[in-house]
Amino acid sequence: MFVGSSLLDMYSKVGEVKDARRVFNMLPHRDVVSCTAIISGYAQSGLDEEALKVFQQLQREGMECNYVTFVSLLTAIAGLAALDFGRQVHGLVIRSELLFYVVLDNSLIDMYSKCGSLKHSRRVFDNMLERSVISWNTMLMGYGKHGLGREVVQLFKSMFREVKPNGVTFLAVLSGCSHGGLIDEGLDIFGYMVSDQRLKPEIGHYGCLVDLLGRAGRIEEALDVIKNMPYEPTSALWNSLLGACRLHAKISIGEVVARKLLDMEPDNASNYVILSNIYAASGRWQDVARVRESMKLKKLTKEPGRSSIQLDKVMHIFFSSDRSHPRRKEIFDKITEVCERIKAAGYVPDLSCVLHDVDDEQKESILLGHSEKLAIAFGLMGNACRESIRITKNLRICIDCHNFAKYVSNVYQMEISLRDSSRFHLVAGGACSCGDYW
Repeated sequence: MFVGSSLLDMYSKVGEVKDARRVFNMLPHRDVVSCTAIISGYAQSGLDEEALKVFQQLQREGMECNYVTFVSLLTAIAGLAALDFGRQVHGLVIRSELLFYVVLDNSLIDMYSKCGSLKHSRRVFDNMLERSVISWNTMLMGYGKHGLGREVVQLFKSMFREVKPNGVTFLAVLSGCSHGGLIDEGLDIFGYMVSDQRLKPEIGHYGCLVDLLGRAGRIEEALDVIKNMPYEPTSALWNSLLGACRLHAKISIGEVVARKLLDMEPDNASNYVILSNIYAASGRWQDVARVRESMKLKKLTKEPGRSSIQLDKVMHIFFSSDRSHPRRKEIFDKITEVCERIKAAGYVPDLSCVLHDVDDEQKESILLGHSEKLAIAFGLMGNACRESIRITKNLRICIDCHNFAKYVSNVYQMEISLRDSSRFHLVAGGACSCGDYW
């Protein structure tokens, strides 16, 4: 048992989950340590659905849980944004009558915020017997990911009564200011960190500063930050600036940044895609063709858009223009119906989001195939009593899908929680928590 559990733990921590599972299956007996190790291995490797399946199987077999088991499981649930499962596990934690563990409550805060339920995160946070700096940082990050910059700044000011902020705190606060569009506040907090707290900014802090300025369209200032910081710029920093160039149509700077990125990461498809999108937005179709030809020669492919929605404890995954779902005909009929209803309410497809040189009718058809629209349509099917839809997307939501969600929320009186690769969008009554700034 001891040797087997140690082997299992070792394989899990080096990312060899298949070998870890093979050892697990060979164990003559399983205790809470070995069961927790395999769940943790799946969760740490990003195999969140597998972690959840293993937990369910072991629960049926009568597995005992300790606080480490629940922490690992909550990590997986946060990755899936599976709120219903998260609430069930929280109930299980309460019924287990475990002793108070700060790390477990921190995991609950993180899980609820990543599942789009900040009110539950805050409830756990407020009811903690004691809070560490990690507790505060986790709550700050939750508010930041939801674009609630004002709440981030307010909570940051409150934490000084209990704990001293650290470098991660300032990362969370600066990121929250960036997502919330609080430019002046973010710059002031960066200055406060350096002058008053005497913390040396790390490259992550400079990254937040670049993101803060870039989102606001202050591209030249963001470029100056990169040039003058005491670190060698990483690809992540240049990527953040390239994204801002695309958003604000800064073609000349975007080309310079893209060349740097292509030198650093010649096999990263996303760099080619963003540069191609910059050219497409300005109608430079020959340059678009040149970039796409480079991708073909290097055999690089763009990551497809993917959205997931959980209904009745089943996770459904949609890709752009997906026709693989068993109810695909109903879904496309539904999305046509939804589009007609919201057009009557004033929705106009934003054809600028289609970066292909095709006619307007084809552009509108392409927009209707976006994965988050398919997930929304599926969520509306046969769920008249449902009050909310929760969707997770692997890429950044486009402007048209954002507008689509706002109109759907108003016409169908439905709250839509959409977590993309950057942040959360909580859409209700025709408005989004991001204030159309993301």
